[in-house]
Order: sequence, then structure tokens, then C-alpha cells
Amino acid sequence: MSAPELTQQQLEQLRSALEDKKQQLQAQLESTNPDTKPVALDQQSVGRVSRIDAIQQQQMALANQQQSTQLLQRIELALLRIESGEYGFCFQCGEPIAFERLRAQPFAGLCIDCQSASETA
Repeated sequence: MSAPELTQQQLEQLRSALEDKKQQLQAQLESTNPDTKPVALDQQSVGRVSRIDAIQQQQMALANQQQSTQLLQRIELALLRIESGEYGFCFQCGEPIAFERLRAQPFAGLCIDCQSASETA
């Protein structure tokens, strides 16, 4: 069953949500996170267990940074799709994506049916 196309008001609401999230992610990525810096090999100042813990924290911080960068790219793509008039349509089937889905995940590129099918395949 096809969802109705987005109204101008809904589109503006989603654009605003995307821009807000983009600003948050940019601020987060621009702030220097000391956890992503290389871990010192000085075993005198940092014990072996503490060093392993610091390396684990560094790896988690780097993974979070990478995940934020990927999300930022998806948001920027969604904003470009709004500008080009292609936003709100499924990449796979071309049908409109439900407003409720876009409100929950404004950078979604697949309708719920296509997303479900891709996850079970």
C-alpha cells in the first residue's frame, strides 16, 4: 500500500529536523575527543591493564566517530534530495515513504516494505 506524498509543511518539518541533526553531528565531530588520540606506550605512567582499557576506549570512540560521520553523510544526502525534489521516495520501488517513517528516521531512503525485505534477504 502506497503512502501519500509529503505536504510542503511536512517537508519543511523534516528539513528542519535534518538540519538540526546535521548541526549537532558537526559540532560533535569538530570537538576534539581525547579518547581518539593514540594511546601512550609509556608503561611507567600507565599500567598494562589501564593501557588495554585505554586502547579499548579509543577503539570505541573511533567507531562512534565513524558512525557519526556516516550518519552525517546520510543526512547531507537527504538534504540534497530535498533540494532536487527527490526526497521522500523509496530508492528501490519509487513509492512515497510514509511521513511517520521519515519523522522517525528523516534520512531513510527506503520505504518500510523495502527496508523489511532487505533485512530479511
